[in-house]
Amino acid sequence: MIREVVVKTAGGVGMLILLLIGLFAFIGAIIWCGKNLQGSERAAGIIVSILLLTVDLIAMAGLFTVEPNQGVVLTMFGRYVGTEKTPGLRWANPFLSKKKVSQRARNFETTKLKVNDHDGNPVEIGAVVVWQVVDTAEAVFEVDNYENYVHVQSESALRNLATSYPYDAHQDGQMSLRGNTNEVAAHLKSEIEERLAKAGVKVLEARISHLAYAPEIAMAMLQRQQASAIIAARQKIVEGAVGMVEMALEMLNSRGMVKLDEERKAAMVSNLLVVLCSERASQPVVNTGTLYQ
Repeated sequence: MIREVVVKTAGGVGMLILLLIGLFAFIGAIIWCGKNLQGSERAAGIIVSILLLTVDLIAMAGLFTVEPNQGVVLTMFGRYVGTEKTPGLRWANPFLSKKKVSQRARNFETTKLKVNDHDGNPVEIGAVVVWQVVDTAEAVFEVDNYENYVHVQSESALRNLATSYPYDAHQDGQMSLRGNTNEVAAHLKSEIEERLAKAGVKVLEARISHLAYAPEIAMAMLQRQQASAIIAARQKIVEGAVGMVEMALEMLNSRGMVKLDEERKAAMVSNLLVVLCSERASQPVVNTGTLYQ
């Protein structure tokens, strides 16, 4: 693998001033030779001045700028020379090819993908990925188009992630896409980083930005979620009602207010549970006789 090598090129400001001085000097020399020399001396003087002017103009092609958080990859006839990262105007051999690579943090949002989750339910999922080039040589030479490579591999990792977890957890302790957002984001980031390692790219953050059941099963899954919520609420109500009945019986027994046999306790428990668990207000019934008549 080709690794990044940082090189230092010449300062561009000094070279620009020097080349401009040479440019005006050689143009002046051509004019001076044409006016003050004769014959072969004039021809030779003009030719030499033109050659020097041509060299000066070629040398100007070596000037280039480097912005902050940017690297310029230098190659000589296909051979990697190094990367210049010093901001400002720089100068290098004019025959070096110069490719600018931004090292700023970038982000993009994947398209909304339709995949099956761990339970086989079709879901729609999308993610936001924040990434940055950390090795300019790998980004340029190890992959054909590193930006497209980042997009394709990120979507591939997102598809694989969606198949690893169910949309909702149906068992205690089970990881899910909707319920464990931080853990799922960490998994997504590590998987994308692993795929992009050869491209010289570092993933700064990866998070799910869109998550929903596919339209064809969304209504059925909504009813399932509502049923699960109702069951969970009923469980809490029953647990609370049983605790209240138990407390009532203990208080009646400890204070000696009334002596209840097993049949009367059963009737009291039944009445209290109906009152506490019913969704509607209870209708009292006045018993003018006894429990047994």
